[in-house]
Amino acid sequence: MSELDLDTVLGQVLEAARELTGARYAALGVLDANRTELERFVTRGIDEDTARTIGELPRGRGVLGALIENPEPLRLHRVGDHPTSYGFPAGHPPMGTFLGVPIFIRGQVWGNLYLCEKSSGDFDDGDETAIVMLARWAGIAVENARLYALAEHGRTELERAVRGLEATQAVALAVGADIELERVLELIVKRGRALVEARCVVILLRDPQGEDGAEELVLVASAGEGRRMLGTRIPVDGSTSGEVMTEGRAQRLADATRQLRVPAERFGVDGVRTALLVPLIHRADRLGVLLAFDHAGSVDAFSDDEEQTLKAFAASAATAVATAQGVEQKRLSDALAAAEAERRRWAQELHDETLQSLGGLRMLLASARRSGDADRLAAATDEAIAQIEREITNLRAIITELRPAALDELGLAVALEALLDRHRAINDFALTEEIALPDEDVATPQAQATLYRVVQEALTNVAKHAGASNVTVTVRTDGDRLTAKVADDGGGFNPDTARGGGFGLTGMRERVLVAGGELRIESSESGTTVLASLPRAHNAVGSVASLLAGRLPASG
Repeated sequence: MSELDLDTVLGQVLEAARELTGARYAALGVLDANRTELERFVTRGIDEDTARTIGELPRGRGVLGALIENPEPLRLHRVGDHPTSYGFPAGHPPMGTFLGVPIFIRGQVWGNLYLCEKSSGDFDDGDETAIVMLARWAGIAVENARLYALAEHGRTELERAVRGLEATQAVALAVGADIELERVLELIVKRGRALVEARCVVILLRDPQGEDGAEELVLVASAGEGRRMLGTRIPVDGSTSGEVMTEGRAQRLADATRQLRVPAERFGVDGVRTALLVPLIHRADRLGVLLAFDHAGSVDAFSDDEEQTLKAFAASAATAVATAQGVEQKRLSDALAAAEAERRRWAQELHDETLQSLGGLRMLLASARRSGDADRLAAATDEAIAQIEREITNLRAIITELRPAALDELGLAVALEALLDRHRAINDFALTEEIALPDEDVATPQAQATLYRVVQEALTNVAKHAGASNVTVTVRTDGDRLTAKVADDGGGFNPDTARGGGFGLTGMRERVLVAGGELRIESSESGTTVLASLPRAHNAVGSVASLLAGRLPASG
């Protein structure tokens, strides 16, 4: 009763039956879903050579079928004398005496236990009583093992769903933190690899006009085993990856060596056996392909569940890639107002797509919990639902923070804390803060939004360029002024040479000037400090005039 592996339980039942009755041969037939024939047949007493000689296992005809039609104990002096007997196939050992007993689970026949060739003659009433009792216990043991296997399968699927949610959230957080395309791609391949436990995962992005003028796919990111072959180009036409992207349909390859039209070695991976290719599609725009090669430490092909999981992840990844590509392009030409519009668009996309998907998954898992019949499955489902609710809460916070107007609802302190938590989740540096703001009347909405954006841009610059290990953020009120300080221990830079070329620094200066404040940037080899000081209330007309006249403060 303590054994939870179904195959082991069936073997133990057969051995116990032989020991109880002295039978030479024992078998257990499992009925199919319609309970009309056998879908599985387990034996003891017949060696492997004999089993191979016999060939195909019985499906439930003859005497075995009689027990299916009439699930009552059946004893025979000679099995061949029964009216329904078909005889035995060639190579089958001779069998005379027979005892068959049905196995019930929850009042329904699940299978039958068969015994042949008792060593001391015919099976008697004592044998039948013992085997009927054994069959009852077998039914309980089998049900326990089945429920355990179902619970384990459910737990595995829920863990996979949670991993998928975590990976999707990480990508969404990356977009919310305004990370550049290269880092988004790196995050996608790393999370995708962990999600399906692959040896290697790569991303190919579409280049509409390749080096020869034809449409190509370019390898832009990889994670896991193999060589980094960034920049490798393959044609869309005539390649498996191109077919997956063009048709918008995932492919699982059980024999990648034969089925991949472009060898995996071109992607930097040797000895590939299996592969999973998933298209990256954003609003009908085919961006590229996500490829996973082999399970780490396993020769098994990718499963249907893994395909579905990676497809769901790829949908969010495609949104992140499309968003990051848009940011990269607009950063070179858009003004500050265009950047704000882009952030609002990100917030709308996260609300309409990612948040709605998570809400739908919560309803789906809640429905699964209501339909399950195992306590462990129900508990696991409850845990998953709680996790999804937390993820929805986090995404709502991201959406709110991406829109400065919502600072009126959250308050500056809460908005900054959420911003810092996002950076802790996606960056390696240690982040500490000292936020000392009064509960009410911190500053005007414009001052709060400006300070929030300065801290956000400073942290983004640290993540992209500084290589820092520690970052400290200090925000407080000082009389009638609102101040923010972001200090890191990174490599530093020259603020004077970076003044004109960095959109982030220019944006910070313009924001602070329009708000009537001052911005000071100090940097050396030991780190960088960004200090912003804003009036809690001011007349912006003079500041705008100064901006238009190009008269930036001497402090930078």
